[in-house]
Amino acid sequence: MTLDRRNWLKGVGAAATGLVLSACDRITQSPQALGVLSAAEHLTQGAQRLIGARALAREYRPEDISPDFKANGTLRPMGEAYQAHVASSFADWRLVVDGLVERPLSLSLDQIRALPARSQITRHDCVEGWSSIGKWTGARLAPLLQQAGLRPEARYIVLHCADSYDSRHPETSRYYESLDLVDAVHPQTILAYEMNDQTLPVAHGAPLRLRAERHLGYKQAKYVMRLEAVDRLDHIGGGRGGYWEDRNYERYAGI
Repeated sequence: MTLDRRNWLKGVGAAATGLVLSACDRITQSPQALGVLSAAEHLTQGAQRLIGARALAREYRPEDISPDFKANGTLRPMGEAYQAHVASSFADWRLVVDGLVERPLSLSLDQIRALPARSQITRHDCVEGWSSIGKWTGARLAPLLQQAGLRPEARYIVLHCADSYDSRHPETSRYYESLDLVDAVHPQTILAYEMNDQTLPVAHGAPLRLRAERHLGYKQAKYVMRLEAVDRLDHIGGGRGGYWEDRNYERYAGI
C-alpha cells in the first residue's frame, strides 16, 4: 500500500507562493505554511504507522523517469577535504558508522557497494512544489545497521553530511538529518550510490545520499559521511533532528 500527501503539498505551495527560495528557506517565515506543516506532521506519521511500518511508497516504470531531475540545495560542498575526495574519485573516502553500536564501522565505497542493495524508481517531492522521478540504487540501511549492531538504547540514526549552508564556517556547520529506527530499517531506505544507472553525480550527493522514499525531499540528505546511532536528538545541531527541522520544518516529513 502507498501513502500520498501530494495534494497537500500543492496547497502548501499555493500558501507559500512568492516565499520560496532554491533551498526552501523563506517558507519557514510563512505562519500559514508552518501551521499546515505542523498539523500534517502528526497526522501523516500516525497514518503511516497505522497502515504499517513497511508500507511502500509508489514505484514507477523506467519510461516514467524524468528527463531532467532538478538538483537543488548544495550542488558541490565547500571545503578542501571534500574537494580532495572528488579529485580522487572517492578512493580514500570512508563512511563512518558509530555512536550507540556494538561494532563501529569505517567502510569504503567498494565495501558499501558489496552490501545488500536495492534499486527503486520513485518520485521525489520537494516542499517547493516540484516533483521528479528517478531511479536509485544503493545499500539498504537495515543490513548495514545490523552489521554495526545497534545497542538497545538506540532510537535514531543521525546522518552527518559534507555540505554546509554557512560559507563562513563550512567545517563546523555541516548539514545533518535523522530518521527514527522505524524509517531507518524500512525496505526503501537506502544509501544511494547510483542515479539512473550511473554513478551518483556530485550535484546529487556523491558519493552517497539518503533515499527514504516515504519522506519529502529535504529529508533525502546528500553527501552522507557518517551515521551516528543516538538515543535522543536534543544535543545535535538545534536539537530538532535536522538542518531544516531546526528552521521550523517538521521532523517527520512523511508523504
